Amino acid sequence: MKRIAFLILIATCFTLPLSAQDARLAQQYYRDGEYEKAAAMYEELYERSNYNNFYFDRYVESLLAMDAYDESEKVIKKHMKRDPDNVQLHVMYGKLYERRVEDEKAQEQFQLAIKKLPKDQYAITKLANSFMSLTKYDLAIATYERGSELLRDDQAFAYNLGELYRRKGDIPKMVENYINSIEANPGRVNSVRSVFQRYLNEDDYRVVQAQLYKKLQEEPDNPLYPEMLAWVFVQQKDYDGALRQVRALDRRMRENGGRVFRLAEIAANDKDYDAAIKAYDYIVEEKGPQSTYYLDAKRESLRCKRRQLVDGYSYTPEQLRELEQEYESFLTEFGRSKRTANIILELAELEALYINDFDEAIALLQEMIDYPNVNPNVQAEGKLALADYYLMQGEIWEATLLYSQVDKAFKEDQLGHEARFRNARLSYYAGDFQWAQAQFDVLKASTSKLISNDALDLSVFIMDNLGLDTTEAALKLYADADMLVFQNRFEDAFLKLDTLKQQFPEHSLVDDVLYLKARIHNKKQEYERSAEYLQQILDNHRDEIRADNALFRLAELYETHLGNLDKAKELYEKLFIEFSNSTLAVEARKRYRILRGDDIQ
Repeated sequence: MKRIAFLILIATCFTLPLSAQDARLAQQYYRDGEYEKAAAMYEELYERSNYNNFYFDRYVESLLAMDAYDESEKVIKKHMKRDPDNVQLHVMYGKLYERRVEDEKAQEQFQLAIKKLPKDQYAITKLANSFMSLTKYDLAIATYERGSELLRDDQAFAYNLGELYRRKGDIPKMVENYINSIEANPGRVNSVRSVFQRYLNEDDYRVVQAQLYKKLQEEPDNPLYPEMLAWVFVQQKDYDGALRQVRALDRRMRENGGRVFRLAEIAANDKDYDAAIKAYDYIVEEKGPQSTYYLDAKRESLRCKRRQLVDGYSYTPEQLRELEQEYESFLTEFGRSKRTANIILELAELEALYINDFDEAIALLQEMIDYPNVNPNVQAEGKLALADYYLMQGEIWEATLLYSQVDKAFKEDQLGHEARFRNARLSYYAGDFQWAQAQFDVLKASTSKLISNDALDLSVFIMDNLGLDTTEAALKLYADADMLVFQNRFEDAFLKLDTLKQQFPEHSLVDDVLYLKARIHNKKQEYERSAEYLQQILDNHRDEIRADNALFRLAELYETHLGNLDKAKELYEKLFIEFSNSTLAVEARKRYRILRGDDIQ
């Protein structure tokens, strides 16, 4: 008896590798299109494996590939007798009828498969997947709907149905089923959001919005729907709408303002300052000092008010003074210490660059720099700002001293590179062009792309215009105008540039004058005027050093402010083709591909 068992074991050991080898060979025949050989081997494997379904499928597929329809039908019917409850066989039979162009009989088999579905989730999913592989989405939908009836669970296959309706392009049904799926399984919410972001357009989001409102009316206490509604409003950039939902959730769930604060951050980053301020002020007014978000909300509200006012350069003296008073009120409430050092930094900037009270700005920064245990980075930023304000007042020695202090303290840090750049720019403003150019040449290797590009730009600019006349008077006039722009003294800058043009009408700086005027109009948010000056450079000074900069900035204007994406795409393409050696060529190509719709990782 032991000997017989041993012989069976030995035979099995030899048989199994042989079967695996035969399966690989059959697979190779199938891949190579040698269906006659594949059919013969799969038939043998099918019989030797106790009628394995995979081998059966491949056997029939090989027969169908040879147009052996009668043999295929015989094999399918024989397997149906052996396994009458296998609904997948009706799909195979339906495929056979389709190959024979007997569509009605094919549909009968497909419907029979759905009718005979067992009350088994795996079998239902498997049949639906079979129909999906044949791109028969209506049949796959019917399968899932029949499966839901059998399982008495309307949400069992909601996610799968959402995907099928998406493939069919039926947006309302797609949305309905995806929403049902997250109702059944809230853990799917991020997956559903990803699908919506990828496939829905602005009109489609209105469909989502309408269905969520309907759900909210049916289940007003379910937090899932206002959360999703808030998310939909964010996708539409309707931050007021989103705020209504998150405020309601915050009150209903007795939260401390966390979700409102997060929405405010999103709105602020998207420059919807009105909505952000409302959200921050809600936390301040409704939650009060006991909220952990109170100080941050008050600070960020103040910052949004400042950005909203000064970014457009269209403020009145009264508005500036009102904002100044809000900063003072904040500092009165929270004190002047290392904790509020950043706010003092912002207030000093407001005083210097907008209210033009340099004495007050300097006093604020001198005080802040000396606070005990102030963050070294904030202190360094304070010194850089203080140096800028000294420079604006003509106190060059004080400015260069502070720049040098930061340079020394943060030698290998980006702050140190920034200090070095500003020191070199100081020399450029002061007319020490050769020393400034030498420093810019060193800073071209900075790890900061912004500093590196700015240093390269100024280095090339000085080299291009240095020594074209014995007094360097034209370049000095331009540097003066550049500094006035730095001070936001735009009208004075225009006057200086006009003087340069009158005194040196044939100077090579003419394209630079146009470029600086474009920059001024851009800062004033006069985008069409800015575009006009940039276009003049491209029309009349295409061989000058500002041409690639002008082309890039003009493309950027069309993309972000003038609403002509086709024009922006055209200009970006022109830049990286015609100015391939420009430092802006790589970025231009990237933006061109994004506008073209490429998937940029």
